[in-house]
Amino acid sequence: MPNIKSAMKRVRSNERANAQNTSQISAMRTAVKQFEAANAASADNTADLYRAAISAIDTAHSKGLVHANKANRDKSRLANLLAK
Repeated sequence: MPNIKSAMKRVRSNERANAQNTSQISAMRTAVKQFEAANAASADNTADLYRAAISAIDTAHSKGLVHANKANRDKSRLANLLAK
């Protein structure tokens, strides 16, 4: 446990940031899984879920939670699934 006041504040702010980042990553994974499940079931709303998944991936990338190459790779794979 830190003794310096600024270090204590950094611990608190890091915990808040960690919770927010975890939530954002979880939302991205959930959106991707929902699209994949709907695509496998040939549901009607796959296009909407595709857009939501792409948006979630882009948001995670813009916040620095996902590397650019991973974001592009994931979007490419989802586009290939949608095209099939």
